[in-house]
Amino acid sequence: MFLYNQVEKKTEILENFKTAIGSTVKSLSNTEDVEVSFGNKNTKSNKTSIKLPEIEQINNKINYDQIRAVADSESLKLRFSNQSIFKSFEPEGNISKKLYEIAEKIRYEKLGSNQFKGVKNNINKYYQNRVNSLDLKSSEDKIVESFENYLRCKLLEIKNSKELEKKLKSFKKDLDNKFKNKIEKLKEFSNDQAQYNSIVSSLITNMSLDENLEDEDKNEEENKNEKQNHPKNQEQKAEKQEQEQQEMSIESGIPDLENQTKESDQDGEEIQIEDKSNTDFRKNIKKNLGDLKYRSYTEEFDEIIKAEDLENEEELSRLRKNLDQQLLQLKNFISKLANKLQRKLLAKQNRSWDFDLEEGLLDTSKLTRIIMDPFNSLSFKKEKDVEFKDTLVTILIDNSGSMRGKPISVAAICADILARTLERCSVKVEILGFTTKHWKGGSSREKWMKNNKPTFPGRLNDLRHIIYKSADTPWRQAKSNMGLMLKEGLLKENIDGEALKWAYNKMSRRKEERKILMVISDGAPVDDSTLSTNTSDYLETNLKNIVKWIENKSNIELLAIGIGHDVTRYYNQAIKITDVQDLGDVMINQLTDLFVEKNKKTVH
Repeated sequence: MFLYNQVEKKTEILENFKTAIGSTVKSLSNTEDVEVSFGNKNTKSNKTSIKLPEIEQINNKINYDQIRAVADSESLKLRFSNQSIFKSFEPEGNISKKLYEIAEKIRYEKLGSNQFKGVKNNINKYYQNRVNSLDLKSSEDKIVESFENYLRCKLLEIKNSKELEKKLKSFKKDLDNKFKNKIEKLKEFSNDQAQYNSIVSSLITNMSLDENLEDEDKNEEENKNEKQNHPKNQEQKAEKQEQEQQEMSIESGIPDLENQTKESDQDGEEIQIEDKSNTDFRKNIKKNLGDLKYRSYTEEFDEIIKAEDLENEEELSRLRKNLDQQLLQLKNFISKLANKLQRKLLAKQNRSWDFDLEEGLLDTSKLTRIIMDPFNSLSFKKEKDVEFKDTLVTILIDNSGSMRGKPISVAAICADILARTLERCSVKVEILGFTTKHWKGGSSREKWMKNNKPTFPGRLNDLRHIIYKSADTPWRQAKSNMGLMLKEGLLKENIDGEALKWAYNKMSRRKEERKILMVISDGAPVDDSTLSTNTSDYLETNLKNIVKWIENKSNIELLAIGIGHDVTRYYNQAIKITDVQDLGDVMINQLTDLFVEKNKKTVH
């Protein structure tokens, strides 16, 4: 009976602890609709779920500390981290992705630690226990753990033991040399996820850690083989190699950012990173792109999705055939248009010459002058340097309900023609669409209603941003996706300002020197749920502010095509078309004009 009571008491304590953790998660994440599970237990509900480690023993204090820390961290992630923004800045490479995830984790843990002292104690205590027992064997472990420890020390102000400091000294010394001028910027932008993620992503990408680690692993394998074949001769060499790897594993992957980075002093909000190897300027986003008053009630239901993930292959093929039927009637027009546009663009890449020079290539066309008068001097010519920059064109299409019918068909045909034609001219083309997941608010509105309908909630609908064709995907591989625009039920509300911001973010991370953003729309942004709970010009003001910022303070050139509507009240450079036939003059004149080099103001 005594044993039974003891077991029952322990079970009760465990259940009370789990209940307390669950309540803490809901409070800390500011989300009622969240389910907490322990161990490998699978949740069957549609709620947001957080999985925590199983509680191993009733008296295992380390295990309790771990669960508290993990629960706090996951709660802060739900509260402060937008996964759409996180994914949009994610760098390439396994190690780069790990470091980027760590940096974001430290950002939201910093926000939570600033507000909740208990959270700060739980997270720091568990991290200290974990990091002091580390056994750093591989180069990857050393890079990852050194990076995390460095950022935690700088952003969360933790202090290392002497033993740990000694263990990580060679790695962190180099990190400090490269990152020390960026720490204040990261602290400053910890409340602005887009700015913070953009800076971190640029820094990590410039490290090229994945490539360097592959080289190191290859060298390790070669040395291992040599050591097996020549045990006596290779013993000292292996030790030397290990020492060099410890000194170089971080250093070899990080360029000299001291000489590569220029920071602006204007309001402390803009950063420019110059990669001198390819003269690529990667500019970070100013907070909210010039609209500090605009906000969204929640971003947890937003999605960025590829077109092929919205429908199966068979349905996409059927919709593409529907689009092709409409294109068939314009076959001759499209062919002439594509050839004319191609000739215009390629003409800008054709060679031109300077004549009547004293040196260079002999100009044989002027030899008749020598024959007529032997005292005439020879004439030479040199080819001019014609600059035709590596170019990206992003086509952003309004996928709202008001575009249903002829407007969306015209937009899809426009995108299809442009993608095919510009691809022939070696111009990268990206095709994006924007709408909402639901009519009249969807899950965002439901959450707002559950929370007693606070006044002026901001944007109150679930965004759906669609990638029809990425910049690096050939038109032939993505052509089936274009037909999706004709699908019944896809087109709903349109929140243009945030769509432009999304397109801008994607473009700003590309390495092309020339960037052109073309918006195809039929007028003003409309979302009934948002406009009924905010001021009547809430979305329109946001669109105007974002357009103004892109036009005046970015290096991206912006052109708008209004389908049946005049959009010049939003965009400085805008034209109106009512039919695909009108697209001819627009594409030939407007688009080719954009390829003429302009002295446009760029961000400094």
